[in-house]
Amino acid sequence: MTGTITKLPDLGWMLRPLTEIPGVRHAVVVSEDGLRLGHASARNLTGPVAELSVAEAESLSAAGAAMTMTGRSTAGLLFGGAARVRQLMLESDHGFVLFTQAGAGAHLGVATDTSADIGLVAQQMQLLVAQIGAHLSTPPRDPVTPLNPSS
Repeated sequence: MTGTITKLPDLGWMLRPLTEIPGVRHAVVVSEDGLRLGHASARNLTGPVAELSVAEAESLSAAGAAMTMTGRSTAGLLFGGAARVRQLMLESDHGFVLFTQAGAGAHLGVATDTSADIGLVAQQMQLLVAQIGAHLSTPPRDPVTPLNPSS
């Protein structure tokens, strides 16, 4: 028996309220293991990444998953294995990237420029998760059995 691959729905439409906050550039919904579930960019952006392509959103998704795994390891080391990571923030010279838990198996990521009100962005991320968290959750994928179980 072989595993099946199911195309996940694009959840980018849910992110529009976040991309309308002043200073927010991009938003992405990410499965826990780094798959892009949807993304959106603010309108009329200029600069190096004016609109997040699918490839760039997939790279951001993978980076976000790596950040959350590192955060989980750090929290486990400092606070015990049951400690969960709720939100991470990365600050750079050009802006911020925030990742927050967005339901079972999913995270919400937002990239901003330096002018963004990070408190407002974090608050709006939490509100969005509360409103549509069930849509942002991803069930675990079925394990794939090897094609040749004897090898």
